[in-house]
Amino acid sequence: MDYLKIFAPATVANVSCGFDSLGFAVDAVGDEMTFTKTTEKGVKITEITGAELTYDVDENAASAVVKKILNDANADFGVALTIHKGFSPGSGLGSSAASAAGAAFGANQLLGAVYSELELTKFAMFGEKVACGSEIADNVAAAIYGGFILVRSYEPLEIIKLPVPSELRVVAIHPQISIKTKDARAVLPKEIALKDAVTQWANLGGLVSGLYTDNYDLISNSLVDMVAEPARKPLIPFFDHIKNSATKAGALGAGISGSGPTVFALCEGDIVAKSVYKSIEESYKNKGINFEMFISKVNHKGIKIIK
Repeated sequence: MDYLKIFAPATVANVSCGFDSLGFAVDAVGDEMTFTKTTEKGVKITEITGAELTYDVDENAASAVVKKILNDANADFGVALTIHKGFSPGSGLGSSAASAAGAAFGANQLLGAVYSELELTKFAMFGEKVACGSEIADNVAAAIYGGFILVRSYEPLEIIKLPVPSELRVVAIHPQISIKTKDARAVLPKEIALKDAVTQWANLGGLVSGLYTDNYDLISNSLVDMVAEPARKPLIPFFDHIKNSATKAGALGAGISGSGPTVFALCEGDIVAKSVYKSIEESYKNKGINFEMFISKVNHKGIKIIK
């Protein structure tokens, strides 16, 4: 294979109670990237569209990952890379993760698919470090594995792919403001009360159990975040208003996607999802802030080759 074009999905991380450990991929939004083998070794970015990103190979998450993989594999070729961002950096939908995970996947295909999904996740985590300073796995693993994933352990890295109930849908609203991951992490508490920690652990266990048993009531009851949401929601204008609008319209629950400002709502079925979409849209359209929205199924496949 000398050329390929891929779709790298946006992702929702944390999923309320699963801070830095849960994530899932979406169908509706993502990046497109192309990879072309070159006889000259090394990596070069030939085009970036959809967002203003650096062309510096060592500072761009995608090219940095491709460079690392080619060096690790001692490749006898180089790669020319193009990136089309299908959603905004700083949206809380895993923008840098889509770039990093897509880069790992694409480079691996040109190498003959020699690396496993777990190994690709490790490479993509390096891209996250380049982009935001932290080697976090939840977004990149969701993009690479597809569906819902649980980061069971970081040392050693262990990713568990979870089942997804067939009627699970996500509605998301992205207020057009930018929140940097570093800033969102800075507001997190350094310590939490034991009572809150126990509640968080129980909710994470309940959500995982609900996914395995198709128990939408259990999923709903478990979508409660005692750690990140209370600290981060002041960064998102009218967050409580969005969340209340979603739950009143029938959403199973709502929370902050990744570092924000995107807010997600999980729903059972298309009819409820459309109702939740309309309710959020109506409640936010007069707030003086531009926004984008989408409805999506959970993306079971993750990154895919489209050409």
